[in-house]
Amino acid sequence: MKRVKQLGRRRRHLHIRHRLKGTSQRPRVVVFRSNRHIYAQVVDDYEGRVLTGVSSLSPAFRELGVEGDKKAQAAAVGKLLAGELKKRGVARIVFDRAGFKYHGRVKALAEAARKEGLEF
Repeated sequence: MKRVKQLGRRRRHLHIRHRLKGTSQRPRVVVFRSNRHIYAQVVDDYEGRVLTGVSSLSPAFRELGVEGDKKAQAAAVGKLLAGELKKRGVARIVFDRAGFKYHGRVKALAEAARKEGLEF
C-alpha cells in the first residue's frame, strides 16, 4: 500500500513539474514532507541549482526552539524560508507542493511564508 501511495505522489509531482519553472527572479520553492520532518528548497531551474534550503532539521530551526505539533513546525520553517529569501532580495516565488495535497503541513508552511511577505 505504501508503494502505491508513493507512486501516485510521484506521478502528481511530475505532472506539476511539467508546468512549473523557477527563474532567478522568481525561483521555485519545493516542499517535501516526511513523517517526522518538513523540508523546503529554493531552486533556479534555468541555472539548475539550489539557492537555499530550510528544514525542521536545520540549525536555525533548532535555535527557534519550536514546540508543539508538526503544523507549528511547518509554519516556523515557512517563516525561516521567507527570511532567507528576503536576505537574497527575492519577494516572488513559484510554489511547488511536489505532489502533496495543499493541506495540513504544506498549507501551514505556505501560509506562514505568505504572512512574512512572499508572493505566490
